[in-house]
Amino acid sequence: MTNFAPVSTRRDLADAPLLVAARGGTPRHTPVWFMRQAGRSLPEYRQVREGTPMLQACLTPELVSEITMQPVRRHGVDAAILFSDIVLPLYAAGVGLDIVAGTGPVVSNPISGPADVAALPSLETAQVAPVAEAVGLLVKELGSTPLIGFAGAPFTLASYLVEGGPSRNHERTKALMHSDPTTWHALLEKLADITLEFLRVQLNAGVDAIQLFDSWAGALSLRDYREFVLPHSRRIFEGVAEISDVPRIHFGVGTGELLGAMRNAGPDVVGVDWRVPLDTAVARLGAAEPGAAKPVVQGNLDPAVLFAGWDAVEREVHRILEEGREAGAHIFNLGHGVLPTTDPEILTRVVELVHTATAQR
Repeated sequence: MTNFAPVSTRRDLADAPLLVAARGGTPRHTPVWFMRQAGRSLPEYRQVREGTPMLQACLTPELVSEITMQPVRRHGVDAAILFSDIVLPLYAAGVGLDIVAGTGPVVSNPISGPADVAALPSLETAQVAPVAEAVGLLVKELGSTPLIGFAGAPFTLASYLVEGGPSRNHERTKALMHSDPTTWHALLEKLADITLEFLRVQLNAGVDAIQLFDSWAGALSLRDYREFVLPHSRRIFEGVAEISDVPRIHFGVGTGELLGAMRNAGPDVVGVDWRVPLDTAVARLGAAEPGAAKPVVQGNLDPAVLFAGWDAVEREVHRILEEGREAGAHIFNLGHGVLPTTDPEILTRVVELVHTATAQR
C-alpha cells in the first residue's frame, strides 16, 4: 500500500463530546449521531442527488461535502459521517459492480474460486483521491464537529462479491468458507488490504474517527466468526492504529452473540443494534476482556420506533440513556440506519432530548 500523503494535522477537538466518549471519558453531554443520517430521509439530499448515480455521487467531492454537512446543519448532531458506500473502494479499484435502486450492490462476475480471488484488483490511492478531497473540504467547514470516516469489513464485502448481491441466507458465502478455507482466507486478506487502504486515505485527509461496518456478520455463528472473520477485522483495526490514534468503532447488525468477539477485534467502541439492551451488551463486552476498562458502546434505538409518535420515542430514548449508564461511556445512535421515510423533525427532537437529558451542569 502507498501512502497518499503525510498524516494531516488534525483540528484540536479534544473537548468534542463524541471523541471524549469514544475514549471512555465523560463528555459534557451524551453525544448523538445517526447511521445513514445523510440520505433519503432528507428532502435536501433528494434534491442534490437527483440524476446522479450513487457511486458517481460518492466520487464527486463537492457533492460528498454538501450531503455530509446536511444533517449537521439540520439536526445539530455531534458528528458528521462521510457520505460514501461500503462497496465504493471495490468499485474504484475496478470491480464490476453497480448499486441498483431497490436492490443494492450487484456484482457483474461473482467470485467462486481461487482464480477469481487472484484476479481481484488492489486499491490504488489515486483511485479514491476524490474521497480525500471531500474530506479536506469537510474538515474546513465542520468547525468543532468531528468527521467519522468508514469502510466495510472484509466479511460483508466478501458476501457481496460471492453472492453477487444482497443475500438473505449467505449460502454461497458460507459454502465457500467451509468448503475451501484457503481460498476464503485469501479473499479476506485481499479485502482487508483494500479496506485498510481506503481508511488510510481518509485518515491521511483528516477524519477524526473511523467506523468499520460488518453489516452482515450477524449471519454467522460465534465459532465461524472467530475462525473465518475475526483475524481479518483485527488486522484492520491494528493497521488503523499504526496510522493514527483516532477512535475506532465497530458495528454489525444482529451481532448480539458476537459482541465479545467483536471487541476482541480491537475497536475502542462497539456498536449495538436494537435487539440487545445496552446494559446486557456491556456485560457481554466486559466478559470478553476481564480486567479491561468498562466498554464504550454506541446505540441503540430501533429505527422503527421513530414512527411510533413522540411519546414512545421519548420513552425509549430515556430507557436507552439509562441502560447506557452501565458502560464506560455511551454514544447515542440508532440500532441501524435511518429508514428512508423517517420524519427528519423527529431526528432533530431526539438530538435535542439527548443533549438536554444528559447535559453536565
